Amino acid sequence: MTKSFGIAGLLLCALLLWAVPGSTQRSPSALVLHVDGAIGPASSDYVAKGIAKAAEEKSPMVIIRMDTPGGLDSSMREIIKEILGAPIPIITYVSPSGARAASAGTYILFASHIAAMAPGTNLGAATPVQIGGGSPLSPPSDQDGPDNETEPKAEDASASKAVNDSVAYIRSLAELRGRNADWAESAVRASASLSANAALNENVVDLTARDMNELMVKLHGRKVSVNGSDVILDTQNLSRIDILPNWRTKLLGAITNPNIALIFMMIGIYGLLFEFMNPGALYPGTIGAVCLIVGLYALAALPVNYAGIALIILGIALMIGEAFSPSFGILGVGGIIAFIFGATILIDTDVPQFQISWPLLASLAIISLAFVVLVARLAFTSHRRAVVSGREEMIGKIGIVDDWTGNRGHIIVHSERWRAASANALDKGQQIRVIGIRGLTLNVEPEYVATTAYNAPPTMETKNANMD
Repeated sequence: MTKSFGIAGLLLCALLLWAVPGSTQRSPSALVLHVDGAIGPASSDYVAKGIAKAAEEKSPMVIIRMDTPGGLDSSMREIIKEILGAPIPIITYVSPSGARAASAGTYILFASHIAAMAPGTNLGAATPVQIGGGSPLSPPSDQDGPDNETEPKAEDASASKAVNDSVAYIRSLAELRGRNADWAESAVRASASLSANAALNENVVDLTARDMNELMVKLHGRKVSVNGSDVILDTQNLSRIDILPNWRTKLLGAITNPNIALIFMMIGIYGLLFEFMNPGALYPGTIGAVCLIVGLYALAALPVNYAGIALIILGIALMIGEAFSPSFGILGVGGIIAFIFGATILIDTDVPQFQISWPLLASLAIISLAFVVLVARLAFTSHRRAVVSGREEMIGKIGIVDDWTGNRGHIIVHSERWRAASANALDKGQQIRVIGIRGLTLNVEPEYVATTAYNAPPTMETKNANMD
């Protein structure tokens, strides 16, 4: 009997060990990414990592829930590359009501395997000026004609190149997904926009859905092409997992704000400057180095104008020069002007969310000006103050001859015994004045000689004139 219970126990344990792994296996779930706000380096990093995670976990699909006014062209193209190269279907859903997929969001919507919108949303307005870089193509004037032809300006040619490049790009995406390529072109050339229902009627999007539940129902059974292979979506009883931006994505989004990056750079520069002015303080140098590296990393992730960077570096160098070689404000003011001009043209994009704030520039300029004024005031005060140390302080001091032979001897100045030389014969105890220093030897002359140089005694002719 005991042996039977032992065998039964072993069988039960084996059954449990076999059953536990199977019970812990998790069924595949659709990953939901949330892209809100301007498209930037943080957004592209977040989407790329989300798609990679979904592919690793063998999720059947990724849903990008999007509400964006646009963003940077470079970040948009990185997201589209991830979507086009994804091994699983990517569904972009403009939601909730009131959201939009403007500018860069329109391109991402066209690149997705399934494009969906919630009622009350819109898309379009995809001219290059809104996705960063260049100027919009100006519409032709009514007066232009064969008799009124003018040579195109350089900026017009540049704008035309940007528009044509964007048109080709969005048309290729629309043709790849079988959507309305003609309307896609009008969204670039004429900044056309559509509501959700109009987009569905114009074959710009694939479906509309009030919420995520309705979206999952309408996605079920749809066939999409993923890397040349047909995939039929099975969303029945498919669960969803929201992948929210983690602290790293939020931090990247914060520091890639040009205004925050500029503040980090200024803190870093002033921290290092104060460390150089007070060696051994440690705190300013440590904080400054960290902030400067963070600021430079943020600028490296943004589309920057190298002329703006050069002007900022020049401005910083001039302000540092003012601190170490005071010029009574000339270097400092020039540095502030160069810094402001550099910061103004630093970010090479017209996207409003990635522009330098004018109030911030004014604040940094005022702080820098206050620093320059302080340095100039200290330099001016030091220049007017009498010298109290060093070689220059000895010039003009009165001393007493301690001993003297010929043209050399020793004197007492500042209670110190110095070697001295003079062109005059001197006597012990006689007062002298220091007129120069050569090495450790003081050049002196009798004190009355130095006095006559400043206040000459009356001559005989002057005395006779006074008596008359």
